[in-house]
Amino acid sequence: MAAPTPAPPSPRRTFLGRQSLPERNFLTDALRTETVGGVILLVAAVAALIWANTFGSSYTTVSHLHFGPEALGLHLSVAHWAADGLLAIFFFVAGVELKRELVAGELRDPKAAALPVVAALCGMAVPALVYTLVTVLGDGSTSGWAVPTATDIAFALAVLAVIGTSLPSALRAFLLTLAVVDDLFAILIIAVFFTENIDFVALIGAFVGLAVFYLLLRLNVRGWYIYVPLALVIWGLMYNSGIHATIAGVAMGLMLRCTRRDGEERSPGERVEHLIRPLSAGFAVPLFALFSAGVSLSGGALAGVFTRPETLGVVLGLVVGKTLGIFGGTWLATRFTKAELNKELAWADVFAVASLAGIGFTVSLLIGELAFTGDDDMINEIKASVLLGSLIAAVLSGVLLKLRVRRYRALTDAEELDEDESGVPDVYEQDDPEYHLRMAAIHERKAAEHRRLARLAGAASNKPDSPA
Repeated sequence: MAAPTPAPPSPRRTFLGRQSLPERNFLTDALRTETVGGVILLVAAVAALIWANTFGSSYTTVSHLHFGPEALGLHLSVAHWAADGLLAIFFFVAGVELKRELVAGELRDPKAAALPVVAALCGMAVPALVYTLVTVLGDGSTSGWAVPTATDIAFALAVLAVIGTSLPSALRAFLLTLAVVDDLFAILIIAVFFTENIDFVALIGAFVGLAVFYLLLRLNVRGWYIYVPLALVIWGLMYNSGIHATIAGVAMGLMLRCTRRDGEERSPGERVEHLIRPLSAGFAVPLFALFSAGVSLSGGALAGVFTRPETLGVVLGLVVGKTLGIFGGTWLATRFTKAELNKELAWADVFAVASLAGIGFTVSLLIGELAFTGDDDMINEIKASVLLGSLIAAVLSGVLLKLRVRRYRALTDAEELDEDESGVPDVYEQDDPEYHLRMAAIHERKAAEHRRLARLAGAASNKPDSPA
């Protein structure tokens, strides 16, 4: 009796391989908005630094200006409105992004999702450990352990836009997926570790509002004039409950449907995200940066970043912890799973993207304010360390990415090539017979033109007065 034929080994998944065309198109559209928003964010941060260091008194006056209905517990300062109010829009978009990744993107397949999730978790755990180690050895406060755990995708993409590096879509997708998972765990950190006193009546009211929001979505009720007032009520109740109000934005974002039904070009989540993302990237986050990044950058303050254990821990957490955490987590995940690195890329590319993830801004600044509430001097120094750590990470990643820029351009050009002018890049049409027929016709026309030119050249060379 013949021995049974052994089953063929399951193929290894390609890490950082080419994406499907719909994913690539969605990513291109999303990153275009994030990149533009990132540049605006960069301008806002620079403006805040200039304003705070030239007209510091006016910056403080405007930041501490209070307005809003006091009877509803919403008589807040401008800086507070920016952090708790406008950032809820940012976290709403983050919630929609996470939902889409879970049902239609990189995270829908548990096996494929394992790698970016492990990388993101290591990219948060190692910076926290670095910060904790530095502060324990330096006899400092461990309260800011979560500050260097966050990655700012908009700022990272702004750095890419400024230095002109063209990342292939696979690397950009990996960076975006990392940021989405990073945002999820940052939200959990804020909810679990920075909530002290809870008003259960307001919290129950917020949950009732979320239930109504969910029910209206399931009933396909439409109209911004219904959802916007309801969202404001939910946000106000969540704020008064004692839980950070941005959690309301995430919860509502996660409720949107992000799968397409028959006849739909875009799901409701994709449509809403397309409308809200420019508002988040171009207005909400830059305005938050304007009233959060204004820190004193005197020579003594900058020098102090490297002498205080808390601020040194933030810098090392962002620059060293993020890079080693993401790179190490990615390498370990590929080492112990059936994933292998795309042969067109190298581990140096993963290391460069990992260093780019060390740019922490929006959420890092927010966590810094929450971790050291009531200590304005420490908050100012923590913010300075976030800015300095992000700057070092940006310079480091820029250098590393520049070393591979020729390879990136070649890969990007190959992804964009559309020689048959069908509107679809050629790399996505290799299995389409019609594509090869179109290319054959194009080459036949070119061959016919070259034969005609050859005849003309031969006729010219046979003339009596032609050169010998």
